[in-house]
Amino acid sequence: MQIVSFTIPGPPQGKARPKVVRIKTGASVTYTPDKTVRYEELVRLRYQAAANGLRFADNAAVAVEITAWYPIPKSKSKRVKAAMLAGQMAPTKKPDCDNVLKIICDALNGIAYRDDAQIVQVQLAKEYADEPRTDVRLWEVQQ
Repeated sequence: MQIVSFTIPGPPQGKARPKVVRIKTGASVTYTPDKTVRYEELVRLRYQAAANGLRFADNAAVAVEITAWYPIPKSKSKRVKAAMLAGQMAPTKKPDCDNVLKIICDALNGIAYRDDAQIVQVQLAKEYADEPRTDVRLWEVQQ
């Protein structure tokens, strides 16, 4: 079984909604925010560095496991910080789990798999860490 594991450095990000702006002619233009575009490119680069050219077959069922490690706010006391690092407190803040999953899975379309519709199993956890990052694992589910 092929497993691809990689880490995306920095605080977890969620997929931002597309922005719509009206131009002088009255027409509207939709675009993806730059922050989302840059993060998706980082996800692709990190996957490609770890995958050694692996792309799951077009008919493969794929599982995804994501752990999003959130930064601990500097204002927290040592006692609270220790509780966060021990897993006694979970980050109940944005970005939401579904948006973290969406930005990563969308970024890997056409690179790790044909389309994220191939994903049939997902596990996502939000934790605190001294070093914010997002750990991702992908593998093919045997049917």
